[in-house]
Amino acid sequence: MFPTYDIIIVGGGHAGSEAAAAAANLGSKTLLITMNMEVIAKMSCNPAMGGVAKGQIVREIDALGGYSGIVSDETMIQFRMLNRSKGPAMWSPRCQSDRMRFAEKWRLMLEQTPNLDFWQDMVTGLLIKGDQIVGVKTGLGVEINCKAVVLTNGTFLNGKIHVGEKNFGGGRMGEKSATGITAQLIELGFEHGRMKTGTPPRIDGRSLNYSLMEEQAGEECPEGFSFTDTQKPTGQRPCHITYTNPKVHDILKTGFEKSPMFAGRIQGIGPRYCPSIEDKINRFAERERHQLFVEPEGWHTIEIYVNGFSSSLPEEVQYKALQHVPGFENCRMFRPGYAIEYDYFPPIQLKHNLETKLIHNLFFAGQINGTTGYEEAACQGLMAGINAHQNINELAPLILKRDEAYIGVLIDDLINKGTDEPYRMFTSRAEYRILLRQDNADIRLTHIGNQLGLADENRLQKVHEKKQQTQAIEKWLSKTSVSPDQVNPLLTSVNSSLINQKVKLKTIFLRPNVDFDLLTKIDFIQEALAGYDTEVLQQAAIQMKYEGYIVREKENAEKMHRLENIKLNEHYDYNQIVSLSAEGREKLKKIKPLSLGQASRISGVSAADISVLMVHLGR
Repeated sequence: MFPTYDIIIVGGGHAGSEAAAAAANLGSKTLLITMNMEVIAKMSCNPAMGGVAKGQIVREIDALGGYSGIVSDETMIQFRMLNRSKGPAMWSPRCQSDRMRFAEKWRLMLEQTPNLDFWQDMVTGLLIKGDQIVGVKTGLGVEINCKAVVLTNGTFLNGKIHVGEKNFGGGRMGEKSATGITAQLIELGFEHGRMKTGTPPRIDGRSLNYSLMEEQAGEECPEGFSFTDTQKPTGQRPCHITYTNPKVHDILKTGFEKSPMFAGRIQGIGPRYCPSIEDKINRFAERERHQLFVEPEGWHTIEIYVNGFSSSLPEEVQYKALQHVPGFENCRMFRPGYAIEYDYFPPIQLKHNLETKLIHNLFFAGQINGTTGYEEAACQGLMAGINAHQNINELAPLILKRDEAYIGVLIDDLINKGTDEPYRMFTSRAEYRILLRQDNADIRLTHIGNQLGLADENRLQKVHEKKQQTQAIEKWLSKTSVSPDQVNPLLTSVNSSLINQKVKLKTIFLRPNVDFDLLTKIDFIQEALAGYDTEVLQQAAIQMKYEGYIVREKENAEKMHRLENIKLNEHYDYNQIVSLSAEGREKLKKIKPLSLGQASRISGVSAADISVLMVHLGR
C-alpha cells in the first residue's frame, strides 16, 4: 500500500508542518502522519505569532524558506511591532491571528507542496534495525518504511489534561493522547521526563463590556513577517486590556486546594515565564492586580482568548473569578482553562542537527525537546526537516551559529544546557543581539536558504538590492554636506546643538533624536532619498547608528569562532584528564562536545575546565 519514503514526519503541529514542507521542498519523498488532518498546524493556545525574540525567529524561518511567516501575514487580524521605544535589537514583530484561517492556510500550502503525502493515523512505534531507524508502525497496524523519521509529537505523548480535581488523557482538549512511542524510546535507552503547560478559558465575546477596558489597536501600516510580497490585511481588529483585582484573587484562592498544581497531582514542571494565574497570585502575593489581554480569535468568530488567565482550577472557580474582572461581569464561558502534562526527552541526547545520538536518522523537534511556543517548535521542525534530508543524501548538516540566528542560539542552548522546564526564547538568551535583529534576518540567512534550495533566486536578488541600497544611502550621507542655515532650525526643534559651518550629513544623522523623518524636511535630502522604501531607510539608519556596537559584537563572535575551530573527539575518555572538575568531567562525558567552543557553553563546565582542555590539547 505504501512506498518506501525518504522521510516520515510524525505529528502535524507547527514543528511537523515546517519539517514536512522543508523536507519535501528539498526533494525528499515525504510522508506527514498526523492523528487528525482537520487540525494541522492548529494554534492550541494563543492565536498569535511572534513577540519578543519569537518574532525574530519567524523572520528567520521565512528567510530560510519556511512557511510560518507567509501563513502569519496572510491570516493576521492585527500587527504590532513590540519594543519600538527601545533599541532595534529589541524590536519584535507580533501578530494576532485568525485561528481557523491560520490552520486552513497551512494545510492548503502543504497540500500544494510537491513530494508530500499525508496519512491520518497514530504512530505507535518505531521500526529500528541496529542503531538505524527504518520506518514506523501505526495504530492501524500499518508498517511504513523510510530512511529517516522526525518526531514532532507536541503535548500528545502520554498527555494528561487537568481541570481542578478532574483529569483525563488527551493531547489537547477534545483530542486523544498518543501512546507507545515513549515506552519504546525508554527501552532503547533514552532519558525522559514530564512537563506541563496550560491555557486560559475561552469566552463569548458578545457577553463582554469593552467600554470598561483599554483598547489596544494595531499599527497603521502592518509590516508583517515575510520578506516576500505577502497579502497584508487592509483593516485590523482591536485587542483590549483589563486587570484582575483583590476580589478576583480571593475567589481564585478558594480553589487552590483543588488545584492539581498545589495538590501535587501534576508531575511536570511548567513554564516559568508564562505562569498560570494561580501561580502568579501565589508567587507575587504583594501585587493587587495582573494584566489581562482580551484577544479575538479571528475576523468573524465571537470567541475570545483571555491572555494572562491560564488556569487549571475548577471550572466554577474560574468562572466566578472572571465575573469580577472589569468588563467580564456578564461573561459566558465557552470552555475552561486547563493544564496539560506530557512526556519530553531532554535535548542533550541530540546532536546539533537535531538527530538523536542513539538512533541514526531519528530526529526530534518541538515540545518533545522541552521547548514551549509555536515559533520555537516551528524553527526546530524546519531545521530537523532540512537535516533529515541532508543526512539521507550524505550532505553536510545545516548548523546555525549563535551569531547567525536566534535559531542557532535556541538549538545550541538545548543541546549543551538541556532544560528541566519548558524552554522559551528571549532576546536575553542571545549574546549577539545587535547582530540578530528582526530587520536583517533576510540579509543573514537568505543566502543559506538559497544554497539549500528553499529560497529562490528572486529572493536572493532582493536581498542584494537591499544591501546595495543601504550602502548607497550611507555613502551619500558620508559625502554630502549640509549648511547651518539649512539644518539648524531642525536641530533646534530636537534640542540638539547647532553647527556654525558646513558638516557632512552622516555626522548630523548620528546625533540622538535625529532621524530620516527629521532630515527629509530639507528639500534636497527628501529628493535624494525619495526612491528608497521604508525598509531600506530603516536598515541604513540602524547600520549607521549602531555601527560601533555591531563591529564589537562581530569581533566577539570571531573570538568564539576560534574556539569552535578547536575540535574535540566525541569518543575521548575524559577520565584521563585528572585536572578536570568532577562536574565538568561528567558533563563532558555525557554531552560529548565536538569543539572547545561547544564545551565552553555546557552548563557545569567551568572556565578552569576549558583552560585544562586547552593545555591538554597543546594550546
